[in-house]
Amino acid sequence: MEDKELNLVEHLDELRKRILITVAGFLIFFVVGFIYVKDIYSWLVRDLDVKLIVLGPSDIIWVYFMIASIIAIAGTIPILALQIWLFVRPALKPKEIKVTLSYIPALFILFIIGLSFGYFVIFPMVLKFLVDLGGDMMVTNFTAEKYFRFIMNMTLPFGVLFELPVVVMFLTSLGVINPYVLTKIRKYAYFVLVIIAVVITPPEFMSDFAVTVPLLFLYEISINLSKIVYKRRLKKEKEWELEGKNIVSETK
Repeated sequence: MEDKELNLVEHLDELRKRILITVAGFLIFFVVGFIYVKDIYSWLVRDLDVKLIVLGPSDIIWVYFMIASIIAIAGTIPILALQIWLFVRPALKPKEIKVTLSYIPALFILFIIGLSFGYFVIFPMVLKFLVDLGGDMMVTNFTAEKYFRFIMNMTLPFGVLFELPVVVMFLTSLGVINPYVLTKIRKYAYFVLVIIAVVITPPEFMSDFAVTVPLLFLYEISINLSKIVYKRRLKKEKEWELEGKNIVSETK
């Protein structure tokens, strides 16, 4: 009983250490983002014909914090992934350690690709639709707070959703899920992804279609990648089993 309690305390200490390192990484990237926030701001509003307005001093600091936070989230992704890997590493076999470590840079790359897809493809399309909807009836002015909140809503979800293939591969390599489960729940997953696409886009068919197709495509890629990882896992398990039998037979 004491051994179990000791083991639990050690795991909790290790978890606390990993969380603290992740938080420290987030804060460092947040400070870096805050330092360069003016340059990032200038780049994000480069195509706007009008200057953004603020309704109060607090809006200015909110924009600073929001831009710095997105930079911090992007920079913290590989740190978080590495800390998760280090936490589960003791439970992994030697060959699994090398395989799962390779997923860390992929997580960061896919997150950036997702943000880019949201910003360069979805954001301008949705913004144009909403501005054209007003037409000549209204004078269009953007507050800085609402404009950047809109950018965040159009980009951050895609950064997270584009992580799906790597997360599926990682969980498959650990034996948590397998491609058969993903295939079985495909219709439910499709339903959820379609709902997500409809919620984050304006009520217009082309926008919904432009977002839904990549999400469904990502899910299918995830299933196929899971199949590859699952087959490799089964093959390696057989090899490890044969090696274990050979060692036992040699010791007899």
